[in-house]
Amino acid sequence: MLKSVKVKLFLTICFVVLVIILFFVVVNNVVLEKYYYYDKKDKALEAYEYINLNLNAGMTNDLKNDINKMCLKNGYDIIIKDNERYLYGENQNFLEDFEEFTNINSKVDYSIFNKSDILYSDEKINIRIMQDKKHDMSFIILYATLDSGSEIYIRISVSTILDSINASNKFLNWVAVITIVLGGIAILIVTYRFTKPIEKLDEIACNIARLDFSHKYEIQGNGDEIDNLGISINELSRELEDTIKQMKKSNMDLERDIEKKSKIDEMRKRFISDVSHELKTPISLIQGYAEGLIENVNNDDESRNFYSEVILDEANKMDKLVKRLLELMKLEYEDKSFNDKNFDITELINEVIRISKVKLEEENIEVIFKENDPTYVFADEFYIEQVITNYFTNAIKNVEKVKKKKQIIITIRQSEEQGKVRIIIFNTGKHISEENLERIWNRFYKIDESRDRSKGGTGIGLSLVKAIMNRYGNKYGVQNVENGVEFYFELGYSRMSAQM
Repeated sequence: MLKSVKVKLFLTICFVVLVIILFFVVVNNVVLEKYYYYDKKDKALEAYEYINLNLNAGMTNDLKNDINKMCLKNGYDIIIKDNERYLYGENQNFLEDFEEFTNINSKVDYSIFNKSDILYSDEKINIRIMQDKKHDMSFIILYATLDSGSEIYIRISVSTILDSINASNKFLNWVAVITIVLGGIAILIVTYRFTKPIEKLDEIACNIARLDFSHKYEIQGNGDEIDNLGISINELSRELEDTIKQMKKSNMDLERDIEKKSKIDEMRKRFISDVSHELKTPISLIQGYAEGLIENVNNDDESRNFYSEVILDEANKMDKLVKRLLELMKLEYEDKSFNDKNFDITELINEVIRISKVKLEEENIEVIFKENDPTYVFADEFYIEQVITNYFTNAIKNVEKVKKKKQIIITIRQSEEQGKVRIIIFNTGKHISEENLERIWNRFYKIDESRDRSKGGTGIGLSLVKAIMNRYGNKYGVQNVENGVEFYFELGYSRMSAQM
């Protein structure tokens, strides 16, 4: 608490005010009395000089009137004596007292005074403080010789001085008490108004230290040093905020660059690993059949044509594998943007079915798709076509007879999630084991342990589906149902569908 600027300032100002008041009390009690003595001494000398200057012409009525006024104005008692004759002495009490401290020769008895009582002394003039025990009073006495040869005595009562000092002390004491009370209140107000903006600046500085730049100092408009400091802190806060934002942005850009580079390196390694793994078999086949052609293992045209067809078929498979693998890498590792637009998913499914018509007829597969009304979705039509094609091709490869029929059923229905549609492709056949329900989404994973190449496929079709759906943040999956398996994925309705 004592470390607070407000408390320190309050105590400091109170101490200064108290010291000043004590100083005036001490000065009033110690110095003022002496000042009054010496002031009265100077007044007495002025009276002496005036009377000495004008008495050469004799004690005129005008001079007498002037002396009377001087006595009334300043509280003087004056006696002017020429030998044993009084030229002036209006105060009878002073005349009586005067006789008591002068001898028969009308000379002052200096023995009644102490050295410390002397206020002024020269050849003609003596000014001393006299203690009158008879009246229990103190006086300042000037006794001197005038140029005319007369003697002058001026008495000034010290009681009036002491009374003035006591009255002044009492007044000063009251002033001190009132000053302390009112000053304390004023000091509290001043210190509060002075330290409040400092506390606000301290709070803002602490927030800046915590990287919180939301607080700003409100300029009071006084144009003083605190306002200037507030302006500087506001400017510092803005500069730091901008700098930190810029640093964060640069850091994020750097992290993205590093992450992108890391992904590219990972993609390159994964691509090389996958390609080298998957191309071993077709390269071996191409190499074997090419050597057979070179060595004329079979001389007839039919065998050579067969060898050539195998080589061409394997080359096409390799080309397809590399292209799909590159596409998958882009989806998984690059910030690829989709060309989303509104299109009719019903029309797209019908087109995929039409393209596969020959294969369906060869395998005697019945496709059921009863949707006739358009269903508009908002997505990239090219990639959604790949999803449907992969699901549909997968269904063709794995469909089996159930109740003497091979069936593929495609359904479009409202998703449980608001504003989305679910597309389901079902095929009759065996269930997928629980352990394979998750594995089938991994690249190059095939449920067929023999990995029969006659069925075709690259093993990355479902991985493409996973990558595309993850990029959209939509649900996808597979589940075993009665008499077969169904794959599904979801898309968001287009605005056109919402309006319809």
